Amino acid sequence: MGARDFFDRIEPQFEKGGKYEKYFPIYEMVESFLFTPKTVTTAAPHARSYIDMKRIMIYVVLATFPAILLGLWNVGLQANEALAVSGIDPTGWRAWVLSATGIGFNPANHFANFIHGFLYFLPIYVVTVVAGGICEVIFSVVRGHEVNEGFLVTSMLYALILPATVPLWQVALGIIFGVIIGKEVFGGTGKNFLNPALTARAFLYFAYPAQMSGDSVWIAVDGYTGATSLAIAASDGFQELAGTTGTWWDHFWGFIPGSMGETSTAAILLGLVFLLATKIVNWRIPAGVMLGTIAFTLLLNFIGSDTNPMFAMPWHWHLVMGGFAFGMVFMATEPVSASHTNAGRWIYGALIGFMVVMIRVINPAFPEGMMLAILFGNVFAPLIDYFVVQANIRRRARRHAV
Repeated sequence: MGARDFFDRIEPQFEKGGKYEKYFPIYEMVESFLFTPKTVTTAAPHARSYIDMKRIMIYVVLATFPAILLGLWNVGLQANEALAVSGIDPTGWRAWVLSATGIGFNPANHFANFIHGFLYFLPIYVVTVVAGGICEVIFSVVRGHEVNEGFLVTSMLYALILPATVPLWQVALGIIFGVIIGKEVFGGTGKNFLNPALTARAFLYFAYPAQMSGDSVWIAVDGYTGATSLAIAASDGFQELAGTTGTWWDHFWGFIPGSMGETSTAAILLGLVFLLATKIVNWRIPAGVMLGTIAFTLLLNFIGSDTNPMFAMPWHWHLVMGGFAFGMVFMATEPVSASHTNAGRWIYGALIGFMVVMIRVINPAFPEGMMLAILFGNVFAPLIDYFVVQANIRRRARRHAV
């Protein structure tokens, strides 16, 4: 008996009136993960598409693969280089695994770098899936609806925007907060106006700032510190970056300290190309973010400042630092929390671009900014769409006025 036959045989027990009716969401979750849904829309007037929700989510996850691979390699590279420079003896279960398997800590060994980074990413992702998945299943069972595929993307994005050193119990708290407060209290997938992954990240940032910011969280070696490029640029100016974290090209390729999946702009742009080619992402949003960032940066460059070196940072440095590229490609473009009208997408994107530069440059307490900028854009997205639709209604009314 094949797996399909097995699921068909037990399905009546989970349907209405069956012995396990209450647990149908769990059955449906496993069944839809393994097989293509059996139900499709076949008649008018419903809008139809060749692509279903599960395939959209799988495409987004596939688009993150370059960022994951480069990110894990970079986490290991940063740790192994720190161990080589500082002479610190590695400790903990990861050090035991790397030593016992003979992989070692040589920063010139790409495989050793990747495995070292993987040993930090895997526990974080497993905790994210388990803690967040339990919340998803509980809400689905209580409400009697299906477990949405959206959590697959949320869990992956959330793990990638965390530093490698974050404690696992904080990982669990963050994703639970993001799933419940960022999504489920509003009715679940499709009804939330905030990005759940960013909501979880914001919760951790404000609740546990010592583990989410500062110099000690970006390089996975106990007792070793290293500031991010944004922190250095904010304190000493972007001209100092070449002598500390690296050149512009080092930042573009991702050879810098940072969150696990955010450092390589090149890998993230590969994901963007894939999402644009498959029409998962609307190009107007990243274009709007770019235009907003470039325009406001040029204005601040023109204004200048004798006390704030961030005023002088060129726009092309903003694009390769911090979580800008990752947020623009994978967070700002989320179809649920972004604007839904074409004109609104331009405004929404430009607003995020404007806000990220303003927070980075003018707010000295928060040198990053992309996370808060996108959440700010999420809050205003419905209002932007409202005014765009109202303007369209008035324009059509004038056109057909007698």
